[in-house]
Amino acid sequence: MMPLTLANVGEENMIKRIGGSPEVKKHLKNLGFVAGGNVTVAAAMSGNVIVNVKEARVAISKEMAQKIMI
Repeated sequence: MMPLTLANVGEENMIKRIGGSPEVKKHLKNLGFVAGGNVTVAAAMSGNVIVNVKEARVAISKEMAQKIMI
């Protein structure tokens, strides 16, 4: 397992685990990040990550991306 921040751009990965506090987990779940779901990094710039998850494009901070294990 590795954090989403280490994923290659354009490569589809399966989410294995979501870390962080209960509030962080709930926030990420509301955005569509759930264990077993697929996520693709669309772009990474200045620490922030733009990902495609559940047919949506979402921008998250590097800190949030570190809590998503693939």
